[in-house]
Parts: sequence; C-alpha cells; structure tokens
Amino acid sequence: MKTLVCTKPFQFDYVNSEKPMAKMGETLLKIERIGICGTDLHAFEGTQPFFSYPRILGHELAATIVETNAKGFLPNDAVTIIPYFSCGKCIACRMNNENCCSSINVFGVHIDGGMREFVVVPDEYLVKSEGLDYDELALVEPLSISAHGVRRAAIKKDEFVLVVGAGPIGIGTMEFARIAGGKVIAMDVNEERLNFCKENVQIEYAINPLKEDAMEKLKQITNHDMPTVIIDASGNQKAINNAFQYLGHGGRFVLIGLQKGEIQFMHPEFHKRESTLMSSRNATKEDFEFAISCIKNGMIKPTNYITQMVSFDDVKSDFTKWLNPEEGVIKAMIYF
Repeated sequence: MKTLVCTKPFQFDYVNSEKPMAKMGETLLKIERIGICGTDLHAFEGTQPFFSYPRILGHELAATIVETNAKGFLPNDAVTIIPYFSCGKCIACRMNNENCCSSINVFGVHIDGGMREFVVVPDEYLVKSEGLDYDELALVEPLSISAHGVRRAAIKKDEFVLVVGAGPIGIGTMEFARIAGGKVIAMDVNEERLNFCKENVQIEYAINPLKEDAMEKLKQITNHDMPTVIIDASGNQKAINNAFQYLGHGGRFVLIGLQKGEIQFMHPEFHKRESTLMSSRNATKEDFEFAISCIKNGMIKPTNYITQMVSFDDVKSDFTKWLNPEEGVIKAMIYF
C-alpha cells in the first residue's frame, strides 16, 4: 500500500509498505480523509515537541471499516478514531484522564499515523459517525480538542472570552466558547484569518495587535474589566507570554497551544488577580461525543473551515505551501 513518511524535517517520501492485518481486539480501516493540523505542520518543520523521525503523520481521520469484531460496529461503517492511546494503569488513567496518560501514544505523533491507505487501531478507540460525512468526521478530532479546552475553562454565561490564535483549533475554540455562552473576542496578527472568523464563526469582536492597541481595545470591549477567560490556541511563545497582561481579576488562562520554550509572567500581577493557569491536552470520549452532537445539530459547520482539498498523491508537492501564511490555509483536507 502507498504510505507517506516524514523522514526528517522538511522531507516527505512515498514508500510501499505491507497492508496491516488486524488481530483480536483490533479493527482494520481504509482511510478516506486526513485533516492537516498545526501538529502536522510543526512536525514537518521540526518544531513539534514529543516528536521523532521518521514518522507517518496523520491523526485527524475519517475511515471506513474493512474488518472488525468490535461491538456495535460493522464492515463498511464510517468512523473516526480517538487517536490518543493510553496505558489504562497510570494515575491519570485511574482518574479517567486518559487524555493526559503518563505514557500516552498519540497516533501520528508518538507512533505512526494515518497517512497511508489502511491502518489498524484498537477497537476501543473507534467512534461512530452518527450520520456525519467523511469531511465532517475528519474534523471531529480537532473540534474535540477545542471542546476540551473550553470545558476546562468553565465559561459562564456572558463572560468575555479572549481566544488567541485564529487557526483551526482557535476557530473551534471560539465556536465552543460561543456555545457555552461566552462573549468571544478573537485575537490574531493575521488579518485574513480574523476576517474569516468574522464571516464564518459568529464572533463578537476581533483584535489584531499589530494594527491597534490591544489593551485599550479590550478595555473598551469589557468596560475595563478585561476578559476573565483567555484561551491560547496559537502555540506561540510571544503571544502566550504577552496575553497574561490581558487577564481580568479572578480569571482563568487555558493553554491549548503548545510551544517548546518557557512561559513567563509577572508573579505579583498574576497573584493579585488570584488567576488560574491550566493546560488542556488532547480530548476525551465525552468531548468527541459533544463535538459530534454539535455538528449534527447544526451548531457548528466545520466544513466551512476547509480551504484546500488535496489528493493523497499530491501531498508531498503541496505540503510546504501550507506553511506559508500567504496561502490562506485554514484547514487542508487530504482525500483518497
């Protein structure tokens, strides 16, 4: 079968590999769609933590079941997967926090993923389509990450929520923050992405800190209270460190975005606000189910995010372009 391997930063190679065979407790899947996310882009350019080469990327997947004995599933069923394979034994797993298992294997990050024609996955990580099409199914995983971050933030009705970063995860975060009742403020230095959000995501406010005084704009929007929830989806060190100044008293700062460097903030300023800082890693089955429900009910239309549709045969030649902000990529989707 045809497989695409990231052999080193900035290098993809197509290779022929054997079609996998499912053992007891495993399901054989034919891949139909692969969504490209920031993790894939960062892995390709060599800036992704928790990563080694060579690696088969791809964890935002839609697939058709070829062979299975999983309860409730049949051949030809459309599915997606929860790509976070946990140990089931560590302290996180024992507390039902499998999403941050101490020895987690993320499909397409720690272990080889879905950029190939067929894959085998453990039965327990299958997720039913519930009537979603392949494009929608491939977007459930990134939406679940956004849903998990918003759930961590515990947004109250009419709270001002500042979402830093208007990429796919940030856009999903804005959607779920809106569904939770928050007044959403988008912040990004890319004007095209902010315009995309204005047209597609029902945000109330947008700020480009390169074009306006972000502090003054936030004071105007919040009547000097400042946002009591900040969620970073940029994964940019400068953006993260800079955003602490925008946090209102009693506020929560949630990090969905991930970068390799240190987080720095002024302790007295953070302390006097009795602020809360937390990370948000991956997602849970509950988040997947909620994301699917929101898509089915028309509360989110994730296919609006798809800006590029690319054949699997063309990924190697097209992938580098997606690193360029001028290409206007929100979500690239690979099809077979």
